[in-house]
Amino acid sequence: MTYSLYFRKKVLAIKEQEGLTGKEASVRFGIGEANITRWNNCLEAQRTRNKAATKLDMEALEQDVKEYPDAYQYERASRLGVCQRAIGYALERLKISYKKNTVASESERRGTTYLSRQDKRR
Repeated sequence: MTYSLYFRKKVLAIKEQEGLTGKEASVRFGIGEANITRWNNCLEAQRTRNKAATKLDMEALEQDVKEYPDAYQYERASRLGVCQRAIGYALERLKISYKKNTVASESERRGTTYLSRQDKRR
């Protein structure tokens, strides 16, 4: 839950006026002590998190996309040693979007099986 800027300022002002410790102020206002510590460092709420991918090498992913443009995410994940969802997030960060379609090369296209009318009646 994000507390309003007004509330944050009020808590820090009362903490200073009455000489309260962080723990005492957290008990008085019913909030976590870590919140007050964070508010002392930076009063504004953080909108985004600026953290780079730690496990996935983005250059290796770009190279993999160039070499295997039709690969599924789980195939890329096995080659790069991460989970499939990590590949999905990384492709979003790289702004790469690829949707499979039926006009893929003939050798890569999967066959479609149709049931005959006779089979459907049984």
